Amino acid sequence: MVQVPGAVDSLDAAPLTCAGVTTYKAVKVAGTRSSDFVAVFGVGGLGHLAIQYATIAGGRVVAVDIVEEKLELARELGAEFTVNAAKEDPVEAIQRLGGVNQAIALAVSPRAFEQAYGSLRRGGTLVFVALPADNAVKIPIFETVLQGITIVGSIVGTRKDLREVFELHAAGKTRVIRETRPLHEVNEAIADVEAGRVAARIVLEP
Repeated sequence: MVQVPGAVDSLDAAPLTCAGVTTYKAVKVAGTRSSDFVAVFGVGGLGHLAIQYATIAGGRVVAVDIVEEKLELARELGAEFTVNAAKEDPVEAIQRLGGVNQAIALAVSPRAFEQAYGSLRRGGTLVFVALPADNAVKIPIFETVLQGITIVGSIVGTRKDLREVFELHAAGKTRVIRETRPLHEVNEAIADVEAGRVAARIVLEP
């Protein structure tokens, strides 16, 4: 059990205990360090926090999504570059920038996972986080071996990770993008999330 610090709003704490600790751990698993270049595939409830944690770790971030408003949010939260995957190939766009040291796959699309793989430079690391319904991706064996690519899965985090997430938020280092709705609107909230009409997170109040 981890106590929510008094300096953390309870409505912020709700997303932090899920999306926050999950992406904080993913950045740790990725091994992001100062001067690393990091791609975050999927800017939403998870991605908007991953961008901030990667930046806190010292990384330079390129955010990838298909919704322009989410890319605007990514820039507000510290992304140095953004790519609209609905308008251009993110692999080509990121490789023009030199490729990334790490890519964090948060979009629930196998194609996004494959694009994240393609965005890596030699010796890069791809972190699997999202869980697409279509449970398969195509990864080339030769390139993985010859380029020294690492692929690793990351799920949630430890109590220690959560305490650190709360400490960072209490110190004003992160922002939770959320909207609140009454609990009786839960079905409408789910529909809005599935339709991509929500910037990041919805917190339901009883």
